[in-house]
Amino acid sequence: MDLQQLRYAVEIADASSFTRAAERCFVTQSALSHRIAALESELGQRLFTRTSRSVRVTEAGEAFVRRARVALAAAEGAREDAAAAAGRVIGTLRLGVIPTVAAVDVPAVISRFRAAHPSVRVELTVGNSDSLISSVRHGDLDVALLGLREESVPSGVALRTLSRERLVAALPPRHRLARRKSVRLADLAGEVFADFPAGTSGRAQSDSAFAAVDVVRDVAFEADSAELILGLVSAGLAMTLLAPGVVARSQAAVESVPVDDGPIRVEYAAWDEQAPRTVARAFLGELETADLD
Repeated sequence: MDLQQLRYAVEIADASSFTRAAERCFVTQSALSHRIAALESELGQRLFTRTSRSVRVTEAGEAFVRRARVALAAAEGAREDAAAAAGRVIGTLRLGVIPTVAAVDVPAVISRFRAAHPSVRVELTVGNSDSLISSVRHGDLDVALLGLREESVPSGVALRTLSRERLVAALPPRHRLARRKSVRLADLAGEVFADFPAGTSGRAQSDSAFAAVDVVRDVAFEADSAELILGLVSAGLAMTLLAPGVVARSQAAVESVPVDDGPIRVEYAAWDEQAPRTVARAFLGELETADLD
């Protein structure tokens, strides 16, 4: 049994497919199947059951893959530590970001990081803050850039505050409030809103703020994309509350108006609080030198 066989088994379990696992491992399907067959023969256990349409992990396979992940992580950590002792940063940085990051120019930071550490591969995942926090806690991501309402501070991860902004109202250009210097949440009662899906951390920022001032709002449009939300606003279909940096960066034709009692969003960098990998520490160092909005 060798590390390559462990890696093949993990990829098959993740992909639920020998074909996709072979593609991810850059080997032919026949070669991968041969190595897995040899591994199963050595163990005396079937790790996967195959049909013409799917691959299922057996009970023995689940136990094996769980240990295989630990072994692969340990091997990768040993390789990274040896390189770090020689002053080099290697490995793969698994970075998660929300689509509305405003405090950091993500492409620019990744570019500088790669220039400083050319041996590092960066894998980028986009998701909502809740899922990214969970991925950091479970070791699936090394660093995540989050946006949460001020009262919501995640536990189980290390945090660094990147920015703190009060959300603004994004309005259609001809909206009755578009020329106001500022508004209050009560002024927005009766408006139609576009927002992130119910139950997400992005939506919770506005929901909690309106609930606190006893304003019931009509959220007729839900979308995962801030750009789509702002497109709906630009079309005159709704209004929304977003971070000022997100609105300013958009190409949508909307008016931005401060909300005096609007919710405050805090952007964080989050990482493993117990044992951050070398690549994570190096990336966090790059963040320290970045221009934060």
